[in-house]
Amino acid sequence: MRKVVKFGGSSLASAEQFKKVGNIIRSDESRCYVVPSAPGKRNSRDTKVTDLLYGCYGKAAEGKDFSGNLKEIKERYYEIIQGLGLNLSLEEEFQVIEEKFKEQAGRDYAASRGEYLNGIIMAEYLGYTFIDAATVIRFDKNGVFDPEKTDRLLGKALSKNEKAVVPGFYGAKEDGTICTFSRGGSDVTGSLVAKAIKADVYENWTDVSGFLVTDPHIVDDPAVIETITYRELRELSYMGATVLHEEAIFPVRKEGIPINIRNTNDPDAPGTFIVESTCKKPKYTITGIAGKKGFCSINIEKSMMNSEIGFGRKVLQVFEDQGISFEHVPSGIDTMTVYVHQDEFEAKEQQVVAGIHRAVAPDFIEMESDLALIAVVGRGMKSTRGTAGRIFSALAHANVNVKMIDQGSSELNIIIGVENREFEAAVKAIYDIFVLTRI
Repeated sequence: MRKVVKFGGSSLASAEQFKKVGNIIRSDESRCYVVPSAPGKRNSRDTKVTDLLYGCYGKAAEGKDFSGNLKEIKERYYEIIQGLGLNLSLEEEFQVIEEKFKEQAGRDYAASRGEYLNGIIMAEYLGYTFIDAATVIRFDKNGVFDPEKTDRLLGKALSKNEKAVVPGFYGAKEDGTICTFSRGGSDVTGSLVAKAIKADVYENWTDVSGFLVTDPHIVDDPAVIETITYRELRELSYMGATVLHEEAIFPVRKEGIPINIRNTNDPDAPGTFIVESTCKKPKYTITGIAGKKGFCSINIEKSMMNSEIGFGRKVLQVFEDQGISFEHVPSGIDTMTVYVHQDEFEAKEQQVVAGIHRAVAPDFIEMESDLALIAVVGRGMKSTRGTAGRIFSALAHANVNVKMIDQGSSELNIIIGVENREFEAAVKAIYDIFVLTRI
């Protein structure tokens, strides 16, 4: 068995955290390939190293003295090195960084140094080979990630090394120019490494014991999801649930490699397995609840709308012409409602209204703002009768007024629209009925 293990910034924020990570890796011989993030916050008042690097580079780009900022970053790394008792110097690396900053090598280069330096320390600490991600993660000349070339380069480099450290978050173009993924991109690197070596498991270690059924800021100590499919995760991530970078799913999904979300501070907890498919019955009817505030609805009424060919296409074309994406489009015989992000829509609302009138000549248009959408997701809903009824019952009992309900044909999710001010109450009510009460 071969595993790829990725550790987030909070797992590598200090020497003490590094030691926990070292114990986790050494406890399982199959943990062959390690993808580290840059050091995160050591406490709530601390600053992530990536943010320190952005700040340092910002001064350099303005031609200001950045030596103090660079010194602070050095101290963070040497505190880790000394705490681990390593005989390691990063002076040459910091000299190169200083020169590159003066040359204004770019924000991507600056941000990538957090993972780069942490990767060097991790490789030294474990006795693994260090592989610079710039040599194996490839972007094209326009800065677009190149998955095929990356897979070839990674596969070739890793086949020569039984145990290696590949820093996350960044890669490079053919000319050596550093490019980064979006924030959280170390998840993506871990997934690419797992795909390249055809790993048995991709372990993603963070500061939570798996994927939670719902937002812990809304529900106290929510249950952990034991197993979730990629499709379920996609639905929940789309509606705001975040533990894993969204793009990290695709490389391993193609290979059928499961992802295991684990907690560095509680390594004995099994965490959450993310899989292509499973015959395991879920613990609850639902898998998870996620949602977002800040939507508005545009309700369009017209008699005999259902017999007018192309009506829906013409309406959505108006939104497209204004550069506005839609979220949901529930409809009836004589009504069609479009849900959009309120902040995208407000500045262009009158252009959209005028465009709809010109396109389809509606009888009436009504708009409503300050709405929230909640996704109730679960593969167990397909085989359970009365799921929608239980949701309505729970929301009615909590005095939450339902503005919209929309169930996909896959029966994997139900989308509910409520007012922003009732969002938290709605999530709690749904959680209570499916997880706590379980009637």
